[in-house]
Amino acid sequence: MSDSGRGGQFYWCTRHHRVETDSNVCPAKHVLGPYDSAADAENALQRVQERNEAWDAEDARWAGDDR
Repeated sequence: MSDSGRGGQFYWCTRHHRVETDSNVCPAKHVLGPYDSAADAENALQRVQERNEAWDAEDARWAGDDR
């Protein structure tokens, strides 16, 4: 158990392109997370891409640019 009383957390490091844990996490400017599992952290960039595409589509619909 971590000092915060929660289970371990996982992060995706955009600098090293790997999953990191509470014990070896890079500075916040280099990581996405925290995530509850290593698998969720590993898929972080895919989720970011999916969300960005959805938000871009919503912006286009709002602006009347959808086709």
